[in-house]
This record gives sequence, structure tokens and C-alpha cells, in this order.
Amino acid sequence: MAFDSYSSLKTTISSYLARNDLDSVIPDFIRLAELRLQRELRIRQMLTVAQATTTGGIATVGIPSDFLEMRDIHIVANPVRTLSYDAPNSFYRNTRSMQSGVPSAYTVLADEMQLAPIPDGAYILQMLYYAKPPVLSDTNPSNTFLANTPDALLYGALGEAEPYLMNDARLQIWAALYDRSVNSISVADQGGEYSGQPMSMSYNVR
Repeated sequence: MAFDSYSSLKTTISSYLARNDLDSVIPDFIRLAELRLQRELRIRQMLTVAQATTTGGIATVGIPSDFLEMRDIHIVANPVRTLSYDAPNSFYRNTRSMQSGVPSAYTVLADEMQLAPIPDGAYILQMLYYAKPPVLSDTNPSNTFLANTPDALLYGALGEAEPYLMNDARLQIWAALYDRSVNSISVADQGGEYSGQPMSMSYNVR
């Protein structure tokens, strides 16, 4: 059965479950599967670009509400200045976090980025990041997961029925199919991203 919309996905899940009494909770299964995919899957279709502007003397900049994971961040300038990531536990041990200047490092805390050095003026930050797809609903019938990873979304939703199915043997099959789908999607995405050029190694000589 083809499922290319929220409605047809719900119908397909209902058919797999063969339990009419679960139709009312199928939207919950789908939402839980979406949350799981947000944690476990990164594909290029989830990438988006956004900009933010720093304020002199303020070390923090808000991150987008749909932010999942940073892929690249740099200051729009000539030349481009790429910011490096520091884990929070090491960020504040870096003396640059108390200095003022052009930001060269960042960390993420809650819904903000902390910059070091503290910006001494207005700089445009351009972020390339993995974004949360909009939640599927009757008014939003498709999203990145349904359009690009429908198998993982289906098997993930079926697996969320476990509290209702208990010892159903199908659960192990669906779990294995979910894992296989996510793994194959990740491999295919990496292959698609790097297939245009041969892999190479670079060395920094000091």
C-alpha cells in the first residue's frame, strides 16, 4: 500500500496492526516515531540555512526553534571566519570566553549559542544546521521524514505500538526493519553527499 500523506500513513499503520481499537492512538505512534527519527537520523534533506546577528558586548545568540544539530557556522566576511565548537565543560575554561573580539568559538546551551571571544560588534553568523521537520498532522500532510524516509517512519510508528501489543512477535520484525531502514538511509545519504568527488586527506603543517 502506498503512503505519501499523513492520512494514507495512518491507514497503512492501521492495516499492519490489524486492530481497529488502536486507530485513535495511531497519531501518537507517528508523533513518537518522528521524535525518535529526530534523535537518530541526519540526512541532507534536513539541512537548512539561517542567519543571526551578534550584538557588541553580548556573548549569546539565539538558535532557531527547529534546531537539532549544527553542521557549519561561520561569520559572513571576507575572508570567511569559521567558528569552532567547544563542549560546554571546556568552553568556560578557555580564557577567550572572557575576552572581547571577533568570535572564533561557540558552544550550545539550551536555546542559545555562547560565543568566544565576546563579540565586540555586530557580526552576521551564517548557520548550516539540521532542522526538525514540521510535525505531521491533518493540516500538514507531509514532511521531510514522510517524503524521504517513509519506511523508517512506518516501522518506527509500528514499534511504538508495543505497550498495546505486548508479546506480539511482529514487534521484533518491525524493530529490525526500522534499524535496517535507518542504517541504509544513513549510508545512502553519505554516499550521495560524497559521490561527486574522491575522498582525500589534508594535513596541517606547522
